[in-house]
Amino acid sequence: MIENMGKGRTWVLSGPESSYALHLTDADELVHLHWGARITAADAEALAAQGPPPYWPFESQLDGREEYPVEGGPRFARPALSVRTEDVRGTEWVFDGWVAEDDELRLRFTDALAGLGLTLHYRMRDDSDVIERWVTVVHEGTGPALELLRADAAAWTLPMRDAWRLSQLHGRWAAESRLVRSALTYGEKIIGSRRGHTGHQHLPWVALDAEGATEERGEVYGCALGWSGSWRISVQQLPDKAVQITGGAGHDDSGLLRLEPGQTYTSPVFAGLWSDGGFGGASRAWHAWQLAHVIPGAQEARPVLYNSWEATGFDISEQQQLALARRAAGIGVELFVVDDAWFGRRTSDRAGLGDWTPNPDRFPDGLAPLAREVHGLGMRFGIWVEPEMVNADSDLYRAHPDWVQHHPGRVRTEFRNQLVLNLAREDVRDHLWEQLDALLSSAPVDYVKWDFNRCFTDAGWPGEPYPQKLWTCHVEGFYALLDRLRAAHPGVAFESCSGGGGRIDLGVLGRTDQVWTSDNTDPLDRLAVQHGFSQLHPARVMAAWVTDSPNVQLNGRRSSLRFRFVSAMAGVLGVGGDLTGWSEAELAEARDWVRLYKEIRPVVQHGELYRLRAPEGGLSAVQYVRGGETVVLALLEAQRYGERPPALRLRGIDPAAAYECLDTGVVHQGGVLLHHGLHTGLKGDLDATVIRLRRM
Repeated sequence: MIENMGKGRTWVLSGPESSYALHLTDADELVHLHWGARITAADAEALAAQGPPPYWPFESQLDGREEYPVEGGPRFARPALSVRTEDVRGTEWVFDGWVAEDDELRLRFTDALAGLGLTLHYRMRDDSDVIERWVTVVHEGTGPALELLRADAAAWTLPMRDAWRLSQLHGRWAAESRLVRSALTYGEKIIGSRRGHTGHQHLPWVALDAEGATEERGEVYGCALGWSGSWRISVQQLPDKAVQITGGAGHDDSGLLRLEPGQTYTSPVFAGLWSDGGFGGASRAWHAWQLAHVIPGAQEARPVLYNSWEATGFDISEQQQLALARRAAGIGVELFVVDDAWFGRRTSDRAGLGDWTPNPDRFPDGLAPLAREVHGLGMRFGIWVEPEMVNADSDLYRAHPDWVQHHPGRVRTEFRNQLVLNLAREDVRDHLWEQLDALLSSAPVDYVKWDFNRCFTDAGWPGEPYPQKLWTCHVEGFYALLDRLRAAHPGVAFESCSGGGGRIDLGVLGRTDQVWTSDNTDPLDRLAVQHGFSQLHPARVMAAWVTDSPNVQLNGRRSSLRFRFVSAMAGVLGVGGDLTGWSEAELAEARDWVRLYKEIRPVVQHGELYRLRAPEGGLSAVQYVRGGETVVLALLEAQRYGERPPALRLRGIDPAAAYECLDTGVVHQGGVLLHHGLHTGLKGDLDATVIRLRRM
């Protein structure tokens, strides 16, 4: 809902539980009024009437109050917008009108000297408290180009509090999405990626609480960016304790684009959420919004997947893949995926990337015969691709060495023996479209795992007058190519992967069906990764695999099939071990776990998530609630001193109802489950269980 009052210069956007208010002063200064619990129009007018704070020497009356701070004028805080022409740098805008259509508010400003048109977009849907914000910048003049150094999607202003705590997700390869919380101090805290993709190091999300929020209680403010390239989020605490958060594409101010007259730049969405339900309440609100408005086809359940990579590596053949497929079908797998090495001369990571046609020695009749066999076994068929990369030893690179990102006269740096194709170029995108469209048309492919296995290093574009636009235009080219493929092949599902969790953000989630969370499939390590991931994203998109024990890829840890399956059942279940080496007893046990997952899948993938206990070395547990169905996944890392693990106090259930355990038949009272808890019966090290309850 959007309300406008105060002589048409005060706006209030309201969702089910919260409101967001802003005001345009008589001097055309757009100031922030409120973000938090719902307020009335009269409340907003009263806030607007308070006016600016008292004058204080050497400080700006706009800093910490301005809705979208720009460079120039009486401002010293970090600007969200920085532009320059041949003659002028900075912005001095005037208000040019507003429009409210459905759930979107648009405020328009102009700067005649720079030839700049700027529109601030706000969207707050009726079923959500998430506010989506973005900006549109247009060169409306007739003079020289407008250089867009930075155009953040939004600036978020928090209310005045004595002290704030910052939550963020940090990591690296094989250790992504780990949650850390720390006191926010004066100055600027910056997270981001200068790598050309979202990155393993940070997810583009922050949350702040000021009064000791817990998992289920207290006010939490969160912001999340929808961009799959380099990005930056800045959290500033100003000298007067005011806190502002800015965020957008690009890590620094070296330039996003150069706009010629008539050209437009639209930023990614930087979404914000207020919740008074603690970190858990905030997570559930984020999840519901993504399932309803971001993730394509989110109402559909994701299938149980088998991926052949860890079983075969680069040494694959059609008959070998078929043998794995038969075993996968035998344990109840629904989607069989051939990973790397099916194409070109791909016998190692040194060759073949860029040549997206089946290897004639390994698949003499293409992928269609294997795909048909897999379909005959009752499974869907999927493949792995890495379209944005190329090996120097490939037909594509030999034909088009100019298509990769590079600087003339400089060494072309290789990571993992790969170079990065410049998807900002139309000819590169057209070639990839032809290759991938032909591939998806040549066989009954149902699923594509789209990988991105190295960062930008030599992001040059020889011959382009403004080469730094590559950082932005490559991502837009990736989006355009993916959108085109989805439109042409609507039955094909896509998974985003980047050496694990290196490309996970709201932008890519708007175009893919699930994401690969981490290359680390160790079930104990994954508990912390999945705990952090769940702060923002729902289980419906979180791919999680059961692989072999010991975990030879990373740590040699041994764990039971029980522990591995329960850990992976917290998201979209997959299997990635060498099934040809599993015993009949192991295959039978796996079949039972897969059958159980299919029974609880509607609750896990589409239910509300409650993090009952964080993975901190003892008992950890997550709970999913959907209607009268409840599923608890409990995992005991280690039992110390013979102490009985604590009872799990459940959430989200009716205290006046009774609940039957579907596995034991025992009836539990809702009030007891809420206030006293449920004992799991776990003991020892690396033990796990699944508990299913149904309201009677």
